[in-house]
Order: sequence, then structure tokens, then C-alpha cells
Amino acid sequence: MVKADFSHVEHWVFDLDNTLYPPQARLFDQIELRMTRFVMEALGVARDEADRLRRRYWQLYGTTLAGLMHEHGVDPAPYLTEVHDISLDHLDPDPDLAERIAQLPGRRIVYTNGSAPYARRVLEARGLSEVFDAVYGVEHAAFRPKPERAAFEAVFALDGIQPRKAAMFEDDPRNLAAPHAMGMRTVHVAPQPHEADHIHHHTDDLASFLNRLT
Repeated sequence: MVKADFSHVEHWVFDLDNTLYPPQARLFDQIELRMTRFVMEALGVARDEADRLRRRYWQLYGTTLAGLMHEHGVDPAPYLTEVHDISLDHLDPDPDLAERIAQLPGRRIVYTNGSAPYARRVLEARGLSEVFDAVYGVEHAAFRPKPERAAFEAVFALDGIQPRKAAMFEDDPRNLAAPHAMGMRTVHVAPQPHEADHIHHHTDDLASFLNRLT
């Protein structure tokens, strides 16, 4: 039944963080610390206020960066460099996941709200660099973040993706709403399921789920 739901798919789109590596790696703990420090220095506020703004902008705009750009005119390039300069020592290669992704028929891409250089570092650490045809970051959508539909449309136009022949794998449920509306098959990748009309499937084991498709 699951395999039949993906029989039409020719384009496979994967989020990066907490999707292509397990949440237990806790990379975002490092990223959030750097985000807070950047907000403190850019806006001249104390740590508690920087934390509050970081969370508020994520909720309102999709990313902290989008809020900083919209409300304060922050240059995105230094921000992306700073917040993604983290250790990847907690990541291990996953040859099983690499094999499962490589077996998917059609084009396979990564699309993240982070930067493409950061995504490539993570993919290399996970042993996944060779299984994807392209890597896109928030910079490829003119810094518009998921969950904005315009962000998806920009990246999909760059890659030539036909949404009705595509599937999206993502850990953040809200980032699957626009893909669903565009006609994509949606898969929520997370430890716990999230019930919503725009989510077709859930898995807490991406490699196992992909094995069911091939």
C-alpha cells in the first residue's frame, strides 16, 4: 500500500536537519547557541531577550534569519556563516540510508532552511554526498524560508521539479503544508507522529521507510 502511494514519484526532496540525521545528534543545540549569540551582538540585547526574539521570529517567519531580515535589515550572509560553524563530531556515516536513497528512481535533492555549504558538510559526514543530484539552501530561495510556498516554488523552479510527481520528507510538520497544497506526497520524519491533513505518512526510521518503497 505504501509503495503504491509513491509509484508516480520522480522527484525526491529531503529536508536536512533532523531528517537525514537522527535528532539525537542534537546539532541544533549548537546552532541555537550561535543564533542567540548572533542576535545579542547584532541587536545589542541581553541573552534572555535574544532567546525570546530567536523563538518569536522562528514562529512568525519560519526562521530566525527571516525575522532578523524583515524587522532589522540584517545581512543574511554573515549570519549563515556564523550559526552553521558547528562541530559535526556527533554524526556518523549511514551506509544503509545511503543505499536506500540511491535506489530511489528519479532525481534526488536536499532542500534545507540552512545554507547549502552547511548541508554539504552534513551530507559528507553522513556518507550521503554521492546519492543526491543537487543541494539547495535558503539562499536559493532568495532567503525566503520554508514554510513559505514561494520558497518551495523558487527552489523547485531552479531544479525543474514537478510537484505532482514529487515527494517531500521533512521533520517539521508545518513545512509539509505547502508541498501538500502543491500536490506532493508528504512524509513526516520524526520520533512522534503529527496528525494533520497535509501529512500522508509518518516514519521514525527513514531508511526502513525508504526500503518499503524500493
